[in-house]
Amino acid sequence: MNTSDQPIISVRALTARYGERTVLDKISFEVKRGEIFVILGGSGCGKSTLMKYMIGLYQPAEGEVFIDSEKFSGTDEKTYNRILRKIGVMYQSGALFGSMTIQENVRLPMDEYTTLTMSAKNAAAADKLALVGLQDSAGKLPSELSGGMVKRAAIARALSLNPAIVFLDEPSAGLDPITSAGLDATIIELSRNLGVTFVIVTHELASIYALADRCIMLDAKTKGIIASGQPADLRDHPPNALVKSFFHRQPLTDTINRTPP
Repeated sequence: MNTSDQPIISVRALTARYGERTVLDKISFEVKRGEIFVILGGSGCGKSTLMKYMIGLYQPAEGEVFIDSEKFSGTDEKTYNRILRKIGVMYQSGALFGSMTIQENVRLPMDEYTTLTMSAKNAAAADKLALVGLQDSAGKLPSELSGGMVKRAAIARALSLNPAIVFLDEPSAGLDPITSAGLDATIIELSRNLGVTFVIVTHELASIYALADRCIMLDAKTKGIIASGQPADLRDHPPNALVKSFFHRQPLTDTINRTPP
């Protein structure tokens, strides 16, 4: 881990709402430069919602998001687009275009945001594919790849513009344990070699232990952060019953002690 004490992301008193329903209520945390930071929690706690606010897809009802000490939420379009260039995103499904080759998918952000020559863009796309072990798959369509390869291609595309921060939404979802472990190893290697900050949304315990330098745990009931720290510390010294239940893969005591109807 090559981290800096200087935060690259600051979330300050962020409140997220869908209509009248509050999903997250005044949450605050920081992500250090160069670390692998994991957002975890049970289903419906707001993990993916939080990510969407952090990458600027939504504007918070209250609070602010700062990227590299610059306000990202509610800023003017020019500043927003400039800061957006510092971010790469891999969505849960991979979100590759099925009619385009893997190389064309990886090249797409460069087609849109740079004035590089086609040969330069193709070379850069090839470099990104090599980073994730797909150097021999450039000419294939997404339908010709396995699920793990699609995730790797999506990470290569997220790296296309050499971002400082890469967001990964449930990267291990739908993968078998061996493929998932291989993907985790690739993410760790990218973090070490490129110095990229990774923010990962997941509830997969094996990946959390393998990847996270630090994590926060969200809770749907409190609409906030109920734990933060290193995964092993939260496992060994859980601050509350819900955190203990999550890290030990156990049902809550009040659930298992109920008398069946």
